[in-house]
Amino acid sequence: MRQILRILFEGATQAWQQLAANKLRSFLSLLGVTIGIFCIIGVKSAVDSLESNIRGSMAKLGSDVVYLEKFSWSEDPGNNFWKWMRRPNFSYSEYLVLKDKLKLADQVGFWHFLGNKTIKWNSSNAENVFFLGITEDTRDLFHLEFDGDGRYFTTVENQTGANVCIMGNTVAEGLFGIEIDPLDKEINVGGRRLRVVGVLKKSGNDLLKPFNFDNGILVSYNLARRGFNVRAKGQWERTSISVKAKDGVDLENLKDEITGVLRSERRLKPKEESNFAMNTLSILSGLFDSVFSTMNVAGFIIGVFALIVGMFSVANIMFVSVRERTNIIGIKMALGAKRWFILLEILFEAVVLCVVGGALGLLIIWGATKAISYAIDFEIFLSFSNMMVGVVTSIIVGVASGIIPAVQASGMDPVEAIRK
Repeated sequence: MRQILRILFEGATQAWQQLAANKLRSFLSLLGVTIGIFCIIGVKSAVDSLESNIRGSMAKLGSDVVYLEKFSWSEDPGNNFWKWMRRPNFSYSEYLVLKDKLKLADQVGFWHFLGNKTIKWNSSNAENVFFLGITEDTRDLFHLEFDGDGRYFTTVENQTGANVCIMGNTVAEGLFGIEIDPLDKEINVGGRRLRVVGVLKKSGNDLLKPFNFDNGILVSYNLARRGFNVRAKGQWERTSISVKAKDGVDLENLKDEITGVLRSERRLKPKEESNFAMNTLSILSGLFDSVFSTMNVAGFIIGVFALIVGMFSVANIMFVSVRERTNIIGIKMALGAKRWFILLEILFEAVVLCVVGGALGLLIIWGATKAISYAIDFEIFLSFSNMMVGVVTSIIVGVASGIIPAVQASGMDPVEAIRK
């Protein structure tokens, strides 16, 4: 063990001497390794950060929820647009049927897009505010969170269609400012006065915002039917139904049950194609998996080319180092140093050089992630696992670049080496 440590120490010492004695040559030689690690780990860190942000956003959709839409998330909207537009909208009566007949569902929610409207409060107004009419279960399905003392509609308010509303954060700030509390204030929407019972928390800086209500207002569906001229059969109307599975229920079984109930309600013949789409989180996950994989492969390919250049550069340093120390190597072997001792020493020297280059690459990545995160208000991080990938990659490149010079040095004839 002591001999192994001695070999490693001497290899590290020789590597440091090479770096110190020929700074410019060493810098240029290690630049390829640094750039290669920067490309591979930099792209991987960016993709991991992007994936973490998007998957965190998608988690809000719920992996146990089926979203009934006219449009399928897995198909190209350009190719099937008019087919989808000819499909009927989901109606409130269909929602009631699903809520009554689905045995595998824990919650069923319905929402109806009511268009963009102008709202007023005293002398202030906000234009192009979108309105949604929602049913009671939608609170949990949308994962609604409130600022301060805000709340959701009570059961009575839902059932009677009371003149109350929930306001998005951006709308509240634009209409009331940051100093006035919107709660219990009455806003005017086309002559109808609505009392604000809650303000939703800001949606944050997620890239994918499945439930972004910052610029919207939510009202109960019964109020929407009573006061907002709901027309579910219009081609350009937008409605949707969300169905959450009971604990332990397989999502495919729930989808089969939904299909049976909805096809029966729409009186579709056995050979007719279903005129609705059932979307789940797994569809989006599959689409993003291919995108993230492609980005990682692209970064890896770019990095490999840079690493190959770095590998030959480090190999060149090692050949020069072996040539300069030929007589010293011969003396060591004449004094009894084993050939594997010389091989391991040269090999470890190459590894140390590559690890130094890789460490510089990781340091640059760390600085870049901090700067970018600060500049664009989006967290990009260098994870410990990616750091380990960078270190291991540097070691592999070190072994590959040092193996031939190490074999050459260990195979020298001691007498001939001393003479040189």
